[in-house]
Amino acid sequence: MKNIYLDNGATSFPKAPGVAESMSHYLLDIGCNVNRGAYDSSLEAENTVYETRELLCELFNFHKPENAVFTKNITESMNVILKSLLKRGDHVIVSSMEHNAVMRPLNALAERGVEFSRVPCSITGELNPDDIRDFIKPNTRAVVLTHGSNVSGTMMDIEKVGKICKEKNLYFIVDTAQTAGFADIDFQKSNADIIAFTGHKSLLGPQGTGGFIVDDGILQHMSTFIEGGTGSTSDMEIHPSYMPDKFEAGTMNIPGIYGLNAALKYLSNGKIKEIREKELYLLDGFLKDIYNIDGIRPVGLPSTEGRTAIVSIDFLENDNALVAHSLNEDYGIMTRCGLHCAPSAHKTLGTFPQGTVRFGFSHFNTMDEVKYVVDSINRILKEVQYQK
Repeated sequence: MKNIYLDNGATSFPKAPGVAESMSHYLLDIGCNVNRGAYDSSLEAENTVYETRELLCELFNFHKPENAVFTKNITESMNVILKSLLKRGDHVIVSSMEHNAVMRPLNALAERGVEFSRVPCSITGELNPDDIRDFIKPNTRAVVLTHGSNVSGTMMDIEKVGKICKEKNLYFIVDTAQTAGFADIDFQKSNADIIAFTGHKSLLGPQGTGGFIVDDGILQHMSTFIEGGTGSTSDMEIHPSYMPDKFEAGTMNIPGIYGLNAALKYLSNGKIKEIREKELYLLDGFLKDIYNIDGIRPVGLPSTEGRTAIVSIDFLENDNALVAHSLNEDYGIMTRCGLHCAPSAHKTLGTFPQGTVRFGFSHFNTMDEVKYVVDSINRILKEVQYQK
């Protein structure tokens, strides 16, 4: 039986070539902390961490590596960003397609006097940027927006939204969990104030890596979120306010950053374009076949335009969880079933509370695997029909 991994919306597998080797090199040959020692191995580690900041700036077209902050994932990034920026009386605008990495911190902040409004998206998960204007209030401070849905794969036009934010003097915070490493994301063209990322999805790095890139203009309005040792200004018991120390208290995930460093190097020199073309090629083949299958409802856009290589399917006459179980047990196909930590998105798409079975393709997959998956879906549905 084949083993086909299609849960790349949750975390990518396999990782980029060189990731494991880079992490192993750190663990076996370096092993020390950064910003705490003046010996050679510590300086090498510091150089690698700084180089990774530079690679992130190249990826997102940003100019200050010290403003690239490391966290352990985008959920932590969003908590740091939102809770260090927003104060009682502030109002935030989000879309109806947001992940709980955004919605749970905002709901927690709502208990402290922060308001938020949800802009409705279409049944395919699309946002009309101009609809944001209708939700702007005198106390609106920021727009927080996913660049790509982890349920439908639908992508948002962040450049148009960014123009509206700039026009209305609002901060613009972009969640690139599903798009960094797949799409070309330009900090300047998007008029973003903060771009948050995670390393373990399309950036092809290890789990436990993530962060955000922040513009100087918003920094002065953000307080520290976690205070502690940084290896700097150790004579003071007040946490430093300069970057990146302001948001990097304690020992960071250096083995993970070594792995992310290797992944970012793999993605350089046009590799993202190559990856995107391959994944959309696989997506196209999958969509053309599944739209011919009765008894299922693929959510999101029906073609490859304006989306990532994630497809969610609602098996209308069957239990989605049982279908996902059969795909794994009988055919070796690994998917993700449920609500994908995004109940608001599922309500928008009409798949709440039953959820969907999500198929997330990678450029490491093949068209033969796509055909096998489609054939397996057909077999499962025929077997269920026969049993009925």
